Amino acid sequence: MTDPSRPSYEQAREELADVVRQLEQGGATLEQSLALWERGEELAKLCQSWLDGAKARLDAALAAQGPQQDL
Repeated sequence: MTDPSRPSYEQAREELADVVRQLEQGGATLEQSLALWERGEELAKLCQSWLDGAKARLDAALAAQGPQQDL
């Protein structure tokens, strides 16, 4: 079951891109920059988790098909 409070991959990726834009623009205080960086790290881990899960599902589906013969 999916956690409703957990953003989708697309939502997390978009928020991460927004965090990067804010950091690149500059003008934030040190404290704000650190908070943005920490949020970016959280989002990057979340995106990686989504990608790892997708790869595991794909690997399982391919394994369930059995060995493929080269043509």
